[in-house]
Amino acid sequence: CLNACTYCKTKHARGDLASYPIEELVDRAKQSFQEGVCEIWLTSEDTGAYGRDIGTDLPTLLWKLVEAIPEGAMLRLGMTNPPYILEHLEEMAKILNHPRVYAFLHIPVQSASDSVLMDMKREYCVADFKQVVDFLKEKVPGITIATDIICGFPGETDEDFQETMKLVEQYRFPSLFINQFYPRPGTPAAKMHQVPAAVKKQRTKDLSQLFHSYNPYDHKVGERQRVLVTEESFDSNYYVAHNPFYEQVLVPKDPLLMGKMVEVSIYEAGKHFMKGQPVSDARVYTASVTRPLAKGEVSGLTEEFRHAAQNGTKRKAHPSAEIPVKPPPSSWMALQLPWQQEGGGLKMLSVSLALLAVLVMFYYGGMKTEL
Repeated sequence: CLNACTYCKTKHARGDLASYPIEELVDRAKQSFQEGVCEIWLTSEDTGAYGRDIGTDLPTLLWKLVEAIPEGAMLRLGMTNPPYILEHLEEMAKILNHPRVYAFLHIPVQSASDSVLMDMKREYCVADFKQVVDFLKEKVPGITIATDIICGFPGETDEDFQETMKLVEQYRFPSLFINQFYPRPGTPAAKMHQVPAAVKKQRTKDLSQLFHSYNPYDHKVGERQRVLVTEESFDSNYYVAHNPFYEQVLVPKDPLLMGKMVEVSIYEAGKHFMKGQPVSDARVYTASVTRPLAKGEVSGLTEEFRHAAQNGTKRKAHPSAEIPVKPPPSSWMALQLPWQQEGGGLKMLSVSLALLAVLVMFYYGGMKTEL
């Protein structure tokens, strides 16, 4: 992250921006797909700032990544702050329209009051945020914009908070993370004049009520959507899938659907999800280019490490195949201490007894001299 927000302590632990080289990220993505992964997330403290420290940028990385994504697999972008996405709006719109990239972006606004944003040191104004959202909604039809709001930041007035309410009412974000301000020790915001706890609590409640007053998916009932199935629901009754806009769709718990991209018909909608039934005439895509890793297998190992680990497992499984080889005296064995060598226990005992005898003789000899 390149920001210095007055309420944040994350940078104290993470420090400034540190970007991985493009080739390393692309190689890691390729390896993931070879391991059976069908969905990858590109994430950081501020994804939009990627590459500023190594002479590149986020769109350059994304165009390289999409080349490595097989058909039926998807890429999801992580959080980006408004200042760094403003520079790349045209390219980002093209990438978010790519068939193997979710039309989804998490852009925290935190407040719709410019004075509050200034106290937060967010380095943008509300107009900047609206410019990003309006542009992407126009160029990427159906895009999901998720955002964050902090209620009760120090100095926030009732008028400031009402501006935030108007913003949420205007855009009706389908995904909204509402946070009641908490002064983290050691941050500049902790030293500012605090909003009373009761006021913060009430504002959080009011914003939550507004958020829950609208259902963003009701108009999608009856649609046919292409979804990628990736996990099991919390209640274990469904599989969780996501459509091209990274909206959550619950599908029947059919093991044949896991890791697959399939077309479904939406028959129900809730506040945070839809439910879909696979259609009979739909083509099912298998995103994985290989068998997924079994439970307990480690992802991300290099070929050399994986080969060595497999060889070690084979040797343990077939101990009769092991041929003990005694190394020559010039090898590391010659540098071992006496108790580490063959017969070392007896040698160590002999050395210890000899040292003890010397100490006893020295002790009693000294006593006699003093007397």
